[in-house]
Amino acid sequence: MGRPLHLGGAPSWAGHNRWSKVKNVKGPRDLARSRLFQRLSVMLRAAAREGGPDPALNPQLANVVEQCRAKNMPKASIEAAIRGAEKAAAASRLLYEVRGPGGSALLLEVLTDNPRRSHQDVRLILTRHGGTMAEGTRHGFEQKGVVRVGPRDLRGHPVAMEAALEVALEVGAQDVALEEEEEVEEEEEPALKFLCDPSALRSVREGLEASGLRPLSSTIEYVPRDRVTLPEGTREQLGRLLQALGDCPDIVHLYHNVQ
Repeated sequence: MGRPLHLGGAPSWAGHNRWSKVKNVKGPRDLARSRLFQRLSVMLRAAAREGGPDPALNPQLANVVEQCRAKNMPKASIEAAIRGAEKAAAASRLLYEVRGPGGSALLLEVLTDNPRRSHQDVRLILTRHGGTMAEGTRHGFEQKGVVRVGPRDLRGHPVAMEAALEVALEVGAQDVALEEEEEVEEEEEPALKFLCDPSALRSVREGLEASGLRPLSSTIEYVPRDRVTLPEGTREQLGRLLQALGDCPDIVHLYHNVQ
């Protein structure tokens, strides 16, 4: 599946800035984490502004709070971001369709209070790194529910892939994948990703928890219908593009179709 930029640090921003770990491109860990928390704060404020500050009454906010906790964002920072929603400007949610080096396809989810500025910033990054806006790119992707599950169950035992596939069949998930290297924070074990139809996201998550697994987050993401393989030089060029996009604070999720 594609690798979502789940919010810096993974997105996932990621995840995240997961693109700080693209081949031979790695920034300071504290800077990556700072960008991650910045993106999460933006998402918290937007969700709270749109649906209210109580996660119990605002499913979208509850989901973002869950992502924050999974990335070890301090409780005080989460609460401060939610309180700041009242003063935050209204944000627009945008989806940019992009062609990258070697014919690669990218989708950028943007959350911004200034669409004109964000469009200019993204276009400048693309121009510098061999990308271009390309209407219709989204048709190469489909939306899937993605439940990330900890590598150890509720009793602390490692979760084997074979066992995960059996549980997936039982709860109605369509596939299971291991988080890829650049989606994983340093010193962390890779999580398991259970894919499902978006309409089944809640029931799959509940089923996984009932099976003794430890869900970390549940989101709807874009997954490529087909993947492409790039030669080494072109792949490095794509890595530089992804790194630059990862430094853009308005991009909260990024997906691509490269193997």
